[in-house]
Amino acid sequence: MQSYGKVTLKLAALMDARGITRNRLARLVNTRYEVVDKWYKGHVEKLDLDVLARVCFVLGCSVQDLLEYTET
Repeated sequence: MQSYGKVTLKLAALMDARGITRNRLARLVNTRYEVVDKWYKGHVEKLDLDVLARVCFVLGCSVQDLLEYTET
């Protein structure tokens, strides 16, 4: 099978740089801690675009700030 690369979540670095905890972000985006924790750890199989939009709004960032595609 041909390698098609991977998408990496950069939420942890962004949150750490801004001093925002997972609990606080979960409250701000109105979602469960477990959802933010999975995103923080990069253990997401499918992205919820509504949550993605809320995270971008709360953090004042773009989708490109949170996702990175790399070829392998």
